Amino acid sequence: MANSPADTTVDQDRDFQALADPYRRELLAHCYRMLGSIHDAEDLVQETYLRAWRSYEGFEGRSSLRTWLYRIATNVCLTAIDQRGNRPMPSGLGGPSDEPERPVVASPEVPWLEPAPDALLGADAADPASIVAARESTRLALVAALQHLPARQRVVLILRDVLKWRAAEVAGLLDTSTAAVNSALQRARAQLEAAAPARDEQVEPTDPGRRELLERYARAFEEADIDALLELFKQDAVWEMPPFPEWFAGAEAIVRLIKAQCAPYPGELRMVPAAANGQPAFGLYRRDEEGVHRPFQLQVLDVTAAGVAQVSAFFDATLFPLFGLPERL
Repeated sequence: MANSPADTTVDQDRDFQALADPYRRELLAHCYRMLGSIHDAEDLVQETYLRAWRSYEGFEGRSSLRTWLYRIATNVCLTAIDQRGNRPMPSGLGGPSDEPERPVVASPEVPWLEPAPDALLGADAADPASIVAARESTRLALVAALQHLPARQRVVLILRDVLKWRAAEVAGLLDTSTAAVNSALQRARAQLEAAAPARDEQVEPTDPGRRELLERYARAFEEADIDALLELFKQDAVWEMPPFPEWFAGAEAIVRLIKAQCAPYPGELRMVPAAANGQPAFGLYRRDEEGVHRPFQLQVLDVTAAGVAQVSAFFDATLFPLFGLPERL
């Protein structure tokens, strides 16, 4: 007995889900690198899968399913960039502030860059090489630098240098020539190098010295030990904190900022470890008038052998659930 149209549709749905679902996480990472927002990336992956499901019956297999999904996801991202623009970090908008004691003023109208949880973007745990590649390709500084590139150059650089596609494959996805892809890649690399100056090499997650430094860092905040914090920052460290456009350079300026703007007392702050963009992170909680510690900021750190080189502190409590962080302590 022949299958009914309804049975055929169900079979197609199952086929599509079974074949397409393994690519969901890497497509999320792709959309995140393109958009700089984990919230937007999740929405666009959903849109990608919806479009792919609607078109699956007509998929002829002239390219792999993975390539086809990337084509859809990339086009969805390009449309979103046209509509929403780029997502900067404060350090990408101008020079550092030299007045840490002056009150800072938020700019919530700016669509700021967002961090992404390692748990969402993580690579195959059985493949150490893929873990390292995923960590490096989603570092906050790289994602921020990608925002400086025109959208199509961003696509080319991500597909060629991050995902290691051949130039002909990228040309096919973008409906352009291989020569155009190579030219765009050259320009993108030059702009990326200018937008993301080289920084000290990051300390590996397994390094005992890194674990000790992070423990001391968390303890210094919880004990409101400003002098201890000063010892942990590199002399040329950077501190930025979306949605505030001001950012600060130099260890002394950073601790002056914390002392003046936050003025913590022992026990007021608590730190919960997390992981973001292949980097160590902390959910920072602040005690309210009821004595409850509630989400205050999410800190993403660059840790080098010489100390903490950069802290990106995101004042966005909606990020905490994404990182598996509790709504109160």
